[in-house]
Amino acid sequence: MKKEYKFNFTVAYADTDTEGVMYHARYIEVAERARFNFSKNMKIPDGDIGFVVRDLNIKYMHPLLLGDDFVVQSDFVKIGAASMTIEQKFVKDDKICAIMNITIAYLGSDMRPKAIPDSILNAL
Repeated sequence: MKKEYKFNFTVAYADTDTEGVMYHARYIEVAERARFNFSKNMKIPDGDIGFVVRDLNIKYMHPLLLGDDFVVQSDFVKIGAASMTIEQKFVKDDKICAIMNITIAYLGSDMRPKAIPDSILNAL
């Protein structure tokens, strides 16, 4: 299964270092905002914790600069019983600037891995 979600973003002053280059940690924040954007209508069952980050890897290829418009393309590349892996590409003018691979695990109220509810899987 591969479904893509796109999230548009523009680099602002608050996103950059003193040289006008997007700060490396901001990529993680923007990726989180993109994931939140497509998941905000998913209902986490009462009592469950929901998704938490288990693993994150990012590769930077080309810098994003102040004022750059880009898209975060999020693809579900693997969905398991209690976790999923998402590839998020930061793309400006058809050029990949960074690629993030993130694995998120679904936790129940006891903070232990739990099967992802069908209602969430169906919403994807």
